[in-house]
Amino acid sequence: MKKILFKGVGSAVPTPFDENGVNISEFRKFLQFQIDNNVDALIVCGTTGESSTMTRDEKIIAINCVLEVANEKIPVIVGTGSNNTREAIEMSKIAERLGANGILVVTPYYNKTTQRGLIAHYKAIAESVSLPIILYNVPSRTGVNIEPQTCLELSKIDNIVAIKEASGNISQVAQISNLCGDNLYIYSGNDDQIVPICSLGGIGVISVLSNIKPKFVHDMVYDFLDGNIDKARKMQLNVLPLINSLFSEVNPIPVKYALNELGFNFGVPRLPLVEFSDTNKKVLRQYLKTDYYI
Repeated sequence: MKKILFKGVGSAVPTPFDENGVNISEFRKFLQFQIDNNVDALIVCGTTGESSTMTRDEKIIAINCVLEVANEKIPVIVGTGSNNTREAIEMSKIAERLGANGILVVTPYYNKTTQRGLIAHYKAIAESVSLPIILYNVPSRTGVNIEPQTCLELSKIDNIVAIKEASGNISQVAQISNLCGDNLYIYSGNDDQIVPICSLGGIGVISVLSNIKPKFVHDMVYDFLDGNIDKARKMQLNVLPLINSLFSEVNPIPVKYALNELGFNFGVPRLPLVEFSDTNKKVLRQYLKTDYYI
């Protein structure tokens, strides 16, 4: 059995930008809101954080900000993935040096590799740092799927401890859980599959929804883990309209708009992402006002 980085909800936090780069004061305020509302971990510089349009210096600023606010109260996990293995190694070393508790590493993308290539890529990263590693499988974005048998091989590496499973393929999640057991913990990477994945042995979610409903998502996961399965199921179903609205355009376009509506100042996403459409804004505003508890 490997060490668990966290159970419950890890918020994949967006990055607020202003004309100077990362808006540190707004970021601190938002991160404190997350901690005050029971999130179990913070994930910085991931997809939701727009890491692909951040400079290395901006990433370091963001990581340091999250570490400072978290102040060792909850784990901080840094997205360090790249389609350049050498860059992924360098960012992973930076995350370790800054004091991160773990790293989240997406599969290579664009220059798509084979399953053997995935094993070699992750093995090289794992050998470069001592931090716990969460694999990130999101084939809809990367064009590459980590197959269950590949997960089994990677689970034999001591510091590869978990996978963020965002394939959407529940059958695949079941196979991974059956093959790997406690050698590879599973986090849902999709907010509409939190309860289904927990029912197959998952221990939580790396979430976009929790940016706007942190306590709700924490409570839903822990209701399931504590045996209140029917309550968790109803919460999952109740919140589906909000989840669908949050993904009506490319993440993190909708969630940044939602946070602006809730009183934060996240601005608009960086190009090539554009501002949320007026039609979808109207729908999301409606769902933000709803109480999804049962």
